[in-house]
Amino acid sequence: MNEIVLMSDPKIAAIPVADRGEPLVDVRLHEPLAVDSRKADGTGAFAHLREGVLIRLLDAQKLLPDGIRLLFVEGYRPPALQRRYFERYADNLRADNPDWSPTRVRRAASRYVSPPEIAPHSAGAAVDLTLVCADGRELDMGTPVNANPEESDGACYTHAENIGSAARANRRLLSDALTAAGLVNYPTEWWHWSYGDRYWALSSGADSAMYGPRELD
Repeated sequence: MNEIVLMSDPKIAAIPVADRGEPLVDVRLHEPLAVDSRKADGTGAFAHLREGVLIRLLDAQKLLPDGIRLLFVEGYRPPALQRRYFERYADNLRADNPDWSPTRVRRAASRYVSPPEIAPHSAGAAVDLTLVCADGRELDMGTPVNANPEESDGACYTHAENIGSAARANRRLLSDALTAAGLVNYPTEWWHWSYGDRYWALSSGADSAMYGPRELD
């Protein structure tokens, strides 16, 4: 795709889902992945992914140079939590831009939080992650994970030009490994990657998504 298609675009919601019924598995049980606790919750939901996504993350880890590891920040997000995130961010945008139409608010909100009905995180198909070196220090990626477009002046966009050369190289390293493993990036968030969801289907040309929103058993 040459232009950025946002999660709010009707063509995303129009993609059918043929859910494979794969379980949500706990990534903390798989040693090669480093798991951050910043998004930890009482149920451990944040640390779950569909099995097929986890397999591809493990493949991506093998493609990284020695001494560099993926740092898993957040995977599965229950639908109710996704809705709260979306509505809270939309409310903030609405308050800051009272002249915006509901359509414009929804579109702008979807740059940073997916509409709950199609959210890849709620399907267990998306992961937010970054890179760390051998001592656990996060590599320079230009912005923190989850920096929104307003506070980062757009530097959260994967191909933003207002970041340094080191951050650009590190983003490329992350992108090369994850892309080779079959995941796709949401271009407004350098840290957000997914496999098997509707956005992946659009990006890869698949006829349908393999994973749809679900509750954690």
